[in-house]
Amino acid sequence: MFRFAHIELLWLLTIIPVIILAHILYTKHKRGQLAAFGDPSLLEELMPNASKIRPHVKFTLQIIALTLLIFALARPQYGTKEQTVKREGIEVMIALDISNSMLAEDVTPNRLDRAKQILSKLVDQMVDDKLGLVVFAGDAFTQLPITCDYVSAKMFLQNITPDLIPAQGTAIGTAINTCVRSFGAEESEASRAIILITDGENHEDDAKAAAQAAKEKGINVFVVGIGKPEGSPIPDGRGSFKKDKSGQVVVSRLNEEMCKEIASAGNGIYVRADNSNTASRALQKELNKLATAEIETKVFTDYNEQYQSFVLIALLLLAIEFFIFGRKNKTISKLNLFGDKQ
Repeated sequence: MFRFAHIELLWLLTIIPVIILAHILYTKHKRGQLAAFGDPSLLEELMPNASKIRPHVKFTLQIIALTLLIFALARPQYGTKEQTVKREGIEVMIALDISNSMLAEDVTPNRLDRAKQILSKLVDQMVDDKLGLVVFAGDAFTQLPITCDYVSAKMFLQNITPDLIPAQGTAIGTAINTCVRSFGAEESEASRAIILITDGENHEDDAKAAAQAAKEKGINVFVVGIGKPEGSPIPDGRGSFKKDKSGQVVVSRLNEEMCKEIASAGNGIYVRADNSNTASRALQKELNKLATAEIETKVFTDYNEQYQSFVLIALLLLAIEFFIFGRKNKTISKLNLFGDKQ
């Protein structure tokens, strides 16, 4: 298994486009200054050793080397030894609604992003629990099998968009059934729970019956309603809002009644998510009430550091860059390595 020990440092990669843009602007500025000084063709004859290509080659090597060094700082590692470990915890499957209605902006920044923020905080508070993720719209599928790998869980969360499921709709019952299957057929002494995050606009199946079936198997179903009852239009990605066949703007409303009925059928609680941390605290409080038991899981216990390769390649590129002169060398330029005119 491949991972980054300090994955948060990969945010440093965002400075790369900024540096490239600054370089482009600086290059244009220099060309403008030369153009203001005199005729560029005449200036080229006055500076026969100046190279147009070499500075760009040097800059490209520097950027690649910087990128590799950032990867090295994040400490890439490869798992080499898998071991079965025992932990005291519970098993939790998350069912996340990713239908288009979750793009409504009645909570900040929108329903889906707010849901991901809540789940990210929930994952941060987990220690020995097992966690899995199901995403659903008109259909449902397991995005992350149940695991103790919280780093992977957060990575999957970040990449979730409504585009993952082409079939639109809100098949809550299918999502709950998928979560139940994802726990596996084996009995477990650890408490099991499903956390359903949705706006409650169920149009596909009998969600209450699915929650009732989960309860009969000893699985609690907690529901987080996201959005507002008064509703909000759904952005269409083109600066406007989705409309129905008659041309009216579609307003998506939180169906709290449906959410409460599902939670009641699943022996869980219902909580509405807003822009505060109320939902996160309520969920954590309920999960802490559940009985823990010994859970077996396979994890990688030994990781080999891979950053050395990134550092060596970066140093090699910087060494090559150092020996590429910004101006032509009369002897070396005879080789015409960079296609400069003689």
